[in-house]
Amino acid sequence: MIDIDEADDSTQSAVIADSSTVPLLDVPDNVVERLEELGASARAPHANLYRALANQPEVLAGWVELSQRLRHRAVTSRRLRELMIVRGAQISGCAYELKNHEELALANGVTAKELEEVARWRDVPGFSPEERAGLALAEGMLAGNVPDDVIVTLRQQFDAAEYVELVVTAAFYTMVPQVVSALRVPVEDRHAANDCATGNRD
Repeated sequence: MIDIDEADDSTQSAVIADSSTVPLLDVPDNVVERLEELGASARAPHANLYRALANQPEVLAGWVELSQRLRHRAVTSRRLRELMIVRGAQISGCAYELKNHEELALANGVTAKELEEVARWRDVPGFSPEERAGLALAEGMLAGNVPDDVIVTLRQQFDAAEYVELVVTAAFYTMVPQVVSALRVPVEDRHAANDCATGNRD
């Protein structure tokens, strides 16, 4: 529990990064095709996390199915989900997740000012009731306990399918920093940062 108080190297089949605990492999062709089908960006197959997971192709395939469905097939607001993910990355101290999802948040309607303020979402205006409920859920999931009042608020704001979607999103992105940290997945070259192991915890 946490106390709340993609570089393209296609010329090589395997790379050991300075900090990675496993080789960074090329993503298998069938997974690349599936990423395209699910709506992932062209740079997704070059993400270092996917390349690390490629050491176990079945795990990578399952990861892609869930992560990309949560990202591209969900019915709740993408802006809301990215805010939740960014907040979780801040708390976890996961620079890899934070850098990647700050980009995605900005591409999905979140402003730079809101990214600066999301850690203080309870005390600043601008976030909708739905977003505040989602952020409370993300924090509760990371702490290992979602308070009853947060659940009540969520069920008032979202139907059952939306609620499940947000819970699974929060749970999945609670797991991501742990995987990134244990595998020592380095941030892609386009980001000037290190992995979760050296990130600052909020």
